[in-house]
Amino acid sequence: MKAIRRFTVRTVLPESIAPLSRLARNLRWSWHRPTEELFAELNPQAWEAVHGDPVRLLGSLTREEIQQIAADAPTVRRIEELDADLERYLAEDRWYQLTQPEDAPRSIAYFSAEYGITSVLPQYSGGLGILAGDHLKSASDLGVPVVGVGLFYQHGYFKQSLSRDAWQQETYPVLDPDGMPLTLLREEDGTPVRVGVPLPDGRCLSAHVWRADVGRVPLLLLDSDIPDNDDHARSVTDRLYGGGGDHRLQQELLLGMGGVRALRAFCRLTGAPEPDVYHCNEGHAGFAGIERVAELMDPARGAGVLTWEEALTAVRCSTVFTTHTPVPAGIDRFERAQIEHFFEAGLAPSVPTREILALGAEDYPGGDPGKFNMAVMGLRLAQRANGVAKLHGTVSRQMFQGLWPGFDTDEVPIGSITNGVHVTTWIDPRIAELALDPHGSDLDRAARWRQIYAVDDAELWAVRRRLREELVADVRTRLRASWKVRGAADAELAWTDAVLDPDVLTIGFARRVPTYKRLTLMLRDPQRLKRLLLDRHRPVQLVVAGKSHPADEQGKRLIQDLVRFTDDPEVRHRIVFLPNYDIAMARTLFPGCDVWLNNPLRPLEACGTSGMKAALNGGLNLSVLDGWWDEMYDGQNGWAIPTADDGADPDERDDIEAAALYELIENHVAPRFYGETAEGSDPADDGVPHQWLAMVKHTLATLGPRVSAKRMLEDYVRELYLPAARSGRAAAADDHAAARATSRWVRRVREAWPHVTVEHVDAEGVELEPQIGDELTVHAYVSLGALGPEDVQAEIGYGRVSDSDHIHERRHACLVPAEDLGGGRHRFTGSVTIDRSGPFGYTVRLLPQHPSVADRAELGLVANA
Repeated sequence: MKAIRRFTVRTVLPESIAPLSRLARNLRWSWHRPTEELFAELNPQAWEAVHGDPVRLLGSLTREEIQQIAADAPTVRRIEELDADLERYLAEDRWYQLTQPEDAPRSIAYFSAEYGITSVLPQYSGGLGILAGDHLKSASDLGVPVVGVGLFYQHGYFKQSLSRDAWQQETYPVLDPDGMPLTLLREEDGTPVRVGVPLPDGRCLSAHVWRADVGRVPLLLLDSDIPDNDDHARSVTDRLYGGGGDHRLQQELLLGMGGVRALRAFCRLTGAPEPDVYHCNEGHAGFAGIERVAELMDPARGAGVLTWEEALTAVRCSTVFTTHTPVPAGIDRFERAQIEHFFEAGLAPSVPTREILALGAEDYPGGDPGKFNMAVMGLRLAQRANGVAKLHGTVSRQMFQGLWPGFDTDEVPIGSITNGVHVTTWIDPRIAELALDPHGSDLDRAARWRQIYAVDDAELWAVRRRLREELVADVRTRLRASWKVRGAADAELAWTDAVLDPDVLTIGFARRVPTYKRLTLMLRDPQRLKRLLLDRHRPVQLVVAGKSHPADEQGKRLIQDLVRFTDDPEVRHRIVFLPNYDIAMARTLFPGCDVWLNNPLRPLEACGTSGMKAALNGGLNLSVLDGWWDEMYDGQNGWAIPTADDGADPDERDDIEAAALYELIENHVAPRFYGETAEGSDPADDGVPHQWLAMVKHTLATLGPRVSAKRMLEDYVRELYLPAARSGRAAAADDHAAARATSRWVRRVREAWPHVTVEHVDAEGVELEPQIGDELTVHAYVSLGALGPEDVQAEIGYGRVSDSDHIHERRHACLVPAEDLGGGRHRFTGSVTIDRSGPFGYTVRLLPQHPSVADRAELGLVANA
């Protein structure tokens, strides 16, 4: 029998334990172990049954159980102490308040299509969402005033199971927001806040706004499943990445434009300050910039209304864009006509549709003029942009170089801030107790981690074994459950009780399963892998997990190939695949693995934070030099898998890299884990692999502070948020006087630039046989047309040159105006000292120059000699 209507009955708690409700609804419990332990101990059986969800736990308690808790004085005191601790955490000054200047942003809006905070709020699919969740948690811990904006998906992503023949199957359980740690944002009269965006054919897409409290950070999630909408509109937020075409576009319109409207309602109702900075985490939220431009162009502003150019200038100043995509295929692209159709319906009536289309146009070599590119729009709407690792920054500059013609790749204005992970979420408490000085400060985070060097090897080895033992137990439980879903009877599953061994080297591999991550590289030579797994003296065991996108048939085939190998009775006790990889599984998997494997196609891994989580627990990385590992591998914190030459065909490349992987495991990783050295067994011969543990300690001490999301947030504050807030405030002051002036200057420069040229360059001071130390004086004769010398920056670029005369190891020096030659012509002069031997060259160029321009390549204008 199916219910025709559903509702959630709230638990009413006695006053003495009423704080339990607040403790359950603030998601800080998901990384505050004492609070999580309190809920677990209230009713251990119920806690397990509700899969560690405090809100569901409270809802499952009977009146008698509630009364027993309220009558237990020690428990009541514990609840009061934890509530007081939460209150202090929410109110006290933290790193941001103690260290940042007075003009630091009062509020930062952070837009993301997904958030991975806890498994009880399943609004994430993979690394992007986990990163966003860790961003909010770390912002909370540091006191950074972030407000998150996203969508509430009625089915989340999907739950994964396997069929009998090992094919991935997806199910989409309905999520009830009333039964989750969420509260509905309401108007002062108690009615739910409603935000909406108009759609074609006179329709409207409306949404309610759910609020989750992530410690100090409010997270606003828009939900279209409301009675105001027709059936199609109600399904817009049905599932994460579940649709294409118009469905996906409407999700992104609601996230961006609706998200800004939700922010406005939140600030109006709570008194929170309007954001000074808007940070778009990937291109999904790019339409937030269009909404902000539309606000400034709204005729209702009266005398303060801005033109398109003025509004765009103002919005760009305070916008940050982060790209996570290392390949063009990973970017959301819509048909140009599709965008035109939706905006002609009145989405932003004051904004010319042609200007919106121009923001996402692929009007560069290799682009498709019929496509609207969300990442391109994100970059054009933001004055500051970054990739998520140093190598990814390089890849992003190469990928988007067409937007800045005339500039070398390394000059493309996309920087990088390497991702980090939220330490308290991902580190096991027993490792934290050994590795982290409890009295240490965030002001000297590296010093906190050096405590690990004083820990006795035997004690550390014992803790690592306990973590491996717990992983083995969890794997056995999950594997049995998976086989039962696949149709196996209990009588067939006795073998699962002996799967894995807590004393065997354990390698983990868990991630999404697109083809470039190469889930099955380990199967390249099945017989060699079997020999490694079954080695009598140095056996290896593998725990693998991962989801393929429901529409990715090739990814599903990779999973099927791997699972069929793990089903082989000869090796199934040494290698397992666990379906439905999520945060709950990961919190046991990362601490329990000795080695974390990552073998993507370089350089297609933007960052790859899973290896960071393993490192926090003393796991050693075995990875291709890609993403974060490319910059943090030092030879003592794990192993680098060599990559094949770029000219190798795909099969040859995979053969070479798989062989390198097997060789590393067999001859380097396994011998060190089992206490063997080049001379034989470990000299101590006490059953403790001291050289292995030296690598573990080095990993914890050196990577711990570097992979922390607190480090990441501090980088964002210093490098992006502070400059964006200052630029945004300057642009908005005096009714956007600076934005108006800058836009006029930009228009004047763009109109005049076709006539800006470097006519002639003279040099003096260098003899026929130049020597190190000679001073080179350069005179550049330029024509500026309608521009003046104050509008341009003239510079000499110099350095070592290649056989093709390309300047490498390039430096720049300014040339200053020296003479007005009349008719818009000028002479600029400057000098440089030759400081290197070998082939040397120089050139001259002109760039636009203005106090409001954050980067010299920002306008994409350059005149080269």
